[in-house]
Amino acid sequence: MDKSNTQKLKIALNVRLPQDGTVPEWVELIPVGDVVVGRDRRRWINPTPEEVVEAFQKNGADLPIDWEHASEHKAPKGEPAPAAGWIKAMEIRDGAIWGRTEWTDDGADDVKNKRYRYLSPVFFYTKQDRRIISITSAGLTNQPNLYLTALNRQTTQNEETNMELLKALCRLLGLAEDTTEGKVVEAVTALKGDLATAKNRAETPSLEKFVPRGDYDAAQVRATNAEQKLKDQDAKTLGDEIDTAINQALTDGKITPASKDYHTAQCRTEGGLDRFKEFAKAAPAMVKDSELKDKDLNQNKGSLTTEDKAVCRQLGIPEDDYLKTKKEVK
Repeated sequence: MDKSNTQKLKIALNVRLPQDGTVPEWVELIPVGDVVVGRDRRRWINPTPEEVVEAFQKNGADLPIDWEHASEHKAPKGEPAPAAGWIKAMEIRDGAIWGRTEWTDDGADDVKNKRYRYLSPVFFYTKQDRRIISITSAGLTNQPNLYLTALNRQTTQNEETNMELLKALCRLLGLAEDTTEGKVVEAVTALKGDLATAKNRAETPSLEKFVPRGDYDAAQVRATNAEQKLKDQDAKTLGDEIDTAINQALTDGKITPASKDYHTAQCRTEGGLDRFKEFAKAAPAMVKDSELKDKDLNQNKGSLTTEDKAVCRQLGIPEDDYLKTKKEVK
């Protein structure tokens, strides 16, 4: 039978035990047929009982008969769920599935003394067509399935809750509310795969778009060092150009040795070298080279010479400012 698109749900019915005080070896577990009706009027189908028997045989283990479905309620919580008996075999007879039972002393005593009057089998069925597919246990009970036993009430609530949860999950996934559970599982699996891929990409980003922090820091250091070297080289080049321009102006007699330091300082300001070159190009020669040879180049730094005054007139510089600068660089 194809169960790929079915959900297995669990339910319990009740079967009356003998009322004459006998302890039966074979007990009726569940009816066979296209319609199986509980006392609460819910319906299932059991058209292939041989598959139910085959499922028991393939399981290869005895099924427990307990008290009030302790195997379903208490055992999962780690609480005691002793057996009242064990179903050792199954067969189809008289329109029902029957089980050969080996009772424990306590179980046999409760049945013999009529402390329990019903046997309630627990079975799995498919959600899609409510087909009974296997029996998992049975319990001695005194609550016949007339107005929903405790187990049946829990199952009904679980069914409704599961349906609501499934619909909510479909809405979150952008699926139709009637999407089969198999398709929902596929969508969730794909979503988990996408999440794993995204996490992997976050942990190991593409080197085409990102670089390791260590490499980035090293590149920053290299860039800083290169920038500093470039600045040092530019400063040296500027210094060489200023020296060349100043020396040429001295040679051409455009400035005097006494004003050299002043002009050098002015050349180091922004745009100063270009302004000095324009000045030296246009300024007339104030002294000849031969007149400078025997002069003390450091004398008269405390006052302006005739040549200094000529420079002030040429550049439009107040003599006091020129003299102040001359003293500062002395």
